[in-house]
Amino acid sequence: MPTSKTALAEPVPSAAATALPGQRLGEDRTELPTVAVIGLGYVGLPSALALLAAGSQVIGIDVSTHRLDAIRRQDVDLLPSDLDRLAEYVSDPRLTLTADPAALAGADAVIVCVPTPVDAHLVPDLGALAGACATVVEHAVPGQLLMLTSTTYVGTTRDLLVEPLAARGLTAGTDIHVAFSPERIDPGNSRHTQDSTPRVVGGVAERCTELAAELLALTAPSVHRVGSPEAAEMSKLFENTFRAVNIALANEFADNCRALDLDPMEIIEAAATKPYGFMPFFPGPGVGGHCIPCDPHYLLWQLRKLRVSSPLVDTAMTAIASRPRQVVNRVRELLAERGVPLAGARVLISGVAYKPGVADLRESPALEIIEELAALGAEVSFSDPLVTSARIHGETVQGVADPAAEKWDLVVVHTVHPGADLGWLAEHGKVLDATYRLAGLPSKAVV
Repeated sequence: MPTSKTALAEPVPSAAATALPGQRLGEDRTELPTVAVIGLGYVGLPSALALLAAGSQVIGIDVSTHRLDAIRRQDVDLLPSDLDRLAEYVSDPRLTLTADPAALAGADAVIVCVPTPVDAHLVPDLGALAGACATVVEHAVPGQLLMLTSTTYVGTTRDLLVEPLAARGLTAGTDIHVAFSPERIDPGNSRHTQDSTPRVVGGVAERCTELAAELLALTAPSVHRVGSPEAAEMSKLFENTFRAVNIALANEFADNCRALDLDPMEIIEAAATKPYGFMPFFPGPGVGGHCIPCDPHYLLWQLRKLRVSSPLVDTAMTAIASRPRQVVNRVRELLAERGVPLAGARVLISGVAYKPGVADLRESPALEIIEELAALGAEVSFSDPLVTSARIHGETVQGVADPAAEKWDLVVVHTVHPGADLGWLAEHGKVLDATYRLAGLPSKAVV
């Protein structure tokens, strides 16, 4: 984290100095706590805005000055309701935006919301989280509440906060309060907002859990307490591993349905009429974002170190990782059926964001599909109403503004954004619907 005090965008709000850190925590508080949020990405920024809406003062900290400038310009990818909040609060004196971690000393509570991806070998990349936690420990003062929200391995809170704090002479649960509460932000989904989604929290000691639950209650409808940070960490791994396993199963069932000449969506919708024992998951071209394709690997990585196997999870994650290649192989099959060689074929990827409604390319299967098709000699382009350019093979590639005006040997529908007009596909010769959701196309295939 930067250490230059000249990076402060504006002074820490004066009210932050009216009481010692931590004095606005607890049942006897007279005013809402000042909260520092480290990392202003897809989790941190909505969290900061929700806290502002609840009446707290917020110190938003991010290592990227470009991100801070984008927030000030309101040029960020958020739900419409959060964009409205940003417009309301971006100039509010209760909000401080800064790259200077020294501002942490003025906060009653510190929430860490930084990415926890995996590397190219599917090994957890803890660089951002370790750096953020080291900064928090360096600037921690007695009485504060420190809370991690980034999904990670079981034991992270103790390894990166509790033990380093002890080395500084601060005992968690006595001198300072430490807890873990996994984030539950669903980008692009207005049905599951923060104020309608319960939170889970586990503290190092009972008092830590109490204070963390009190803070979370400012923005969540309810808070479920567990007995330790480790239990809270494992709960998030279970949540996203559950989703990963079921998505892998849905993809496999879609393959089975194609072999049996059945519509997988019809099958899923029929099964979903059962009011118990079933939850619908849907097939697709792969899984993106920093949750489903990444989080289970934190569990598998930790279990491998303990020489413990988890074959079901391991198989599901292998299947998820191989899904984009299945799409590529299906493209090759469909072109071959029409006598079109893959080398030199003009292929359009329609929608490249990792999910509908967001302009987010993190771990998007579309990027892998584009790169593999290009490596096989295809002329690959993309179009996406929310994404104008993408980094592919280390180069910035511009999207096609009007895909209907050009001729394609095959269109692969990867992501369908809300309100997107794909009516032109009806006039197209061949479409590979990797979403399984398009209807009424005269010449459509699925993965």
